[in-house]
Amino acid sequence: MSQSVSWYIGLRYIRAKRRNGFIAFVSLFALLGMMLGVFALIVVLSVMNGFDQELKNRILKVVPHGMIESTDPMGQWQTVASQVDDIAQQERIHLLGRAPVIEGKGLINFQGAIRAIALEGILPESEKQVSEIADSMLIGQIDDLVPRQYGIVMGSLIARHLGVTTGDKVSVTLPVVSVTPAGIFPRSKRFTVTGIFEVGAQVDQSLALIHIQDAQKLFRLPNQVHGLRLRFDDIYAAPEGVKRLSQKLGDDYRGTDWSHTQGSLFSAVKMEKTVVGVMLSVIIAVAAFNIITSLIMMVTEKRSDIAVLRTLGLAKQDVIKIFMVQGTVMGIAGIVIGSFSGILAAHYLSAMISFFEGVLGFQVFDKNVYFVSYLPSLWKPEDTILTCSFALVVSFLATIYPSFRAAQIEPAEALRYDI
Repeated sequence: MSQSVSWYIGLRYIRAKRRNGFIAFVSLFALLGMMLGVFALIVVLSVMNGFDQELKNRILKVVPHGMIESTDPMGQWQTVASQVDDIAQQERIHLLGRAPVIEGKGLINFQGAIRAIALEGILPESEKQVSEIADSMLIGQIDDLVPRQYGIVMGSLIARHLGVTTGDKVSVTLPVVSVTPAGIFPRSKRFTVTGIFEVGAQVDQSLALIHIQDAQKLFRLPNQVHGLRLRFDDIYAAPEGVKRLSQKLGDDYRGTDWSHTQGSLFSAVKMEKTVVGVMLSVIIAVAAFNIITSLIMMVTEKRSDIAVLRTLGLAKQDVIKIFMVQGTVMGIAGIVIGSFSGILAAHYLSAMISFFEGVLGFQVFDKNVYFVSYLPSLWKPEDTILTCSFALVVSFLATIYPSFRAAQIEPAEALRYDI
């Protein structure tokens, strides 16, 4: 019976008109603060999830899921590729493709403009199995890379920096030297631009591709490659798949996967999400302090009511429950409104930003500056559950001190000046 009385009185106090208008204002501010904190946390975490997914999708379009390398440059790579296929079939590893690659660094020069690049020698027909660059060509085709014609395909930002287009001749210089009778010179070769790609990631400003036979001659690797690139049907299965393949091939081979080559970037995004989440949780903490303030002021206002209830036989623990119910319900109301509005905003955030960009006539993320030219959002239920659980716990903890303070009120002392 006392349980239902505590609930009834606690809910009644929420709806009751305050004699002091400031108490009503603080209570409303606490509810709005909780709502805003939950809303902001859900939306920001969704945006961070969206950026994380966008980066993974864009970067892993051109970055291999995994790579098999040998201690020395790999000769007879076709034999190794056949072994990889057999092992993948035996071990039930879902391998979508593999392609040979030669990797190096260099400088690309055109009419005095110079840029550092990552230079890769590829086999166009095999590269399509492990990369989506062929689907991201702005000009030309990846099949335009023909052996001994020394064509080069580069990222859009490299081409923009150099001011080149298809048909232009560029010079590629390697960080090695060639000894000739005339002296020592850096190894250099002229290439013809045959294509430009754009994937919307960092590789647009650093990656250039040439045919693997041209790379073998440039890097002086006759009939050799640096390794085999691998692509799996699931990027999260790649680390385990690469590990099993390299173990089966033997000690002369080692495997690396995207979690090693790009892991620092994705770890930084994850850390940023954690830090931003913690910082925004302060809004929920401030709302909890407002709940404490409003309850303390309510206890002061209701001293005589508490005294009367105590004289009628209400126990101290029931008084505690009254104000715990009041504060917790106030927090729950803010959580429900904030989570509902936050989920809606997370789902339609990209569309809303695009709408306001069209109305106001400006772009928030200039595509000439940012790789991601829109605001991605990916709502995850676990983030919302974690946010709401945290807010609920904080709301409950905020009620403890005011509730116990209300229970300490002595009826005789509280009614002395009201008689």
